[in-house]
Amino acid sequence: MKKILIAAALAVSTLLAGCNQLTQYSVSEQEINQALQKRNNFAKDIDLPGVAGAHIVLTNLVSAIGREEPNKVTLNGDALVDINSLFGSQKATMKLKLKALPVFNKERGAIYLQEMEVVDATVTPEKMQTVLQMLTPYLNQALRSYFNQQPAYVLREDASKGEALAKKFAKGIEVKPGEIIIPLTD
Repeated sequence: MKKILIAAALAVSTLLAGCNQLTQYSVSEQEINQALQKRNNFAKDIDLPGVAGAHIVLTNLVSAIGREEPNKVTLNGDALVDINSLFGSQKATMKLKLKALPVFNKERGAIYLQEMEVVDATVTPEKMQTVLQMLTPYLNQALRSYFNQQPAYVLREDASKGEALAKKFAKGIEVKPGEIIIPLTD
């Protein structure tokens, strides 16, 4: 009798897990991070006429989905900065913390990170902090524009059946700690 109950419980849990795959598709932090590593090509020249110019390249992006703030994605990464100013050419690294709102675009089958903003920046060498603080609003605007146009993750029709179904039948997204859920039904 005990074996029958265990077998029935196992069958029900397997059935429920299978049904869950038919009603939603999830994209993990790891999948987002892999896509960001492959697709992130953020490089921007920012010019402050008469003061300085900077070439900024964003690298090493790592996401934390819904962990720090509900319905938000936090990104940590580095910005490699080459600055040309009246004082010559210098290099600096900014450790950035960014926050964004994930949004699903059904026509493209893609997740975008909109309303991107720099919430914290640490500069090395520290003597460059003041100069880079002047550039931060321009960097913020450039990042927002870039991520509004470039998806963080794109569902592929030629991928797994779940991903192809998600691209075809997606009803939006839900942000859960560690993953973005794409419901396939209302």
